[in-house]
Amino acid sequence: MAKQSGPSQRQLRVGELVRHALMQVLTRETLPDAALQKALISITEVRMSPDLKIATCFITLTGGGDTAPIIKGLASQAKFLRGRAAPLLNQMKYMPTFRFRADESFDNFARIDALLKSDAVRRDLDGPQTDEIAEEATDEARPDLGADTPNPEGA
Repeated sequence: MAKQSGPSQRQLRVGELVRHALMQVLTRETLPDAALQKALISITEVRMSPDLKIATCFITLTGGGDTAPIIKGLASQAKFLRGRAAPLLNQMKYMPTFRFRADESFDNFARIDALLKSDAVRRDLDGPQTDEIAEEATDEARPDLGADTPNPEGA
C-alpha cells in the first residue's frame, strides 16, 4: 500500500469543522487576555494530526500586525477555547488539543507576486527576440535541413 502524500479526507473535514467552531468561539466569547480582545483574528486553516488529537491552527490578523503576542495569548487560552469549542464539536470522539501558528502563506504569495513583477523578470519576458535567434531555433527544430542534405533550391 502506498503512503499518502497529504492529509486524508477525514483530516480535512475535521479540520474545517474545528476551524468553524474556533471562529465561532473567538467571535462570541470575550477572552481575558487584553491583546486578544483588541485583535481581529482569522483562522485560515486547521491541520489535524492523523489521529485527530492535535489541531494546528494557522492564524492571521486582519489589518496585519505582529502575530507573536496573539499566538502567545491564544496558547495561554487554549484550554478555555477547547472547553468552549467542545459543545460545537460534540460529534467527535476526542476533543483535539489546539496549537497556534502564524500563517505565513500570504507573505509567501506577496513575495512571489513581487518577484514576478520585478524588472528582472519583466526584462526576461519582454526581451527582444532577434531574427538570428529565431533562425537558430528553426534550424534546430528541423534536423532534416542539415548541412549534409542537398539544397533543393540551388540544385
